[in-house]
Amino acid sequence: MQIVNLMTSDPVTVRPNDTLSKVKSIMDTGNFRRVPVVENGRLVGILTERDLHKYSGFLESTRVNAAMRTALVTVTPYNTVEDAARLMLKHKIGGLPIVADGTLVGIVTTTDLLRAFLIVVAGASQIMNP
Repeated sequence: MQIVNLMTSDPVTVRPNDTLSKVKSIMDTGNFRRVPVVENGRLVGILTERDLHKYSGFLESTRVNAAMRTALVTVTPYNTVEDAARLMLKHKIGGLPIVADGTLVGIVTTTDLLRAFLIVVAGASQIMNP
């Protein structure tokens, strides 16, 4: 199964100059644990709950570009779900931005991978127990 069939398209994003307090509000409202950082249509970083915790007490005065991670692990829409799962396990991360030609087109998380796993298990169960 390709990631394009599983990813969340057009994810909520933030900009490098946004404040961490704004990001926290967005994450709390959307119940997200990570948010991609985009500048001029290009993915430039990612910010996680863990990153926000490091700046606790300074969210209002700290910009995203001071806290975001820029060493990004990404996949394309045409990588497989297995590729994404392997990368997430290898790098111990809970989400992957999906990038096509440098532009963010989606995101996939461990929750998405678990949903795909359940679909596969249900399908196998129907084949095994018609």
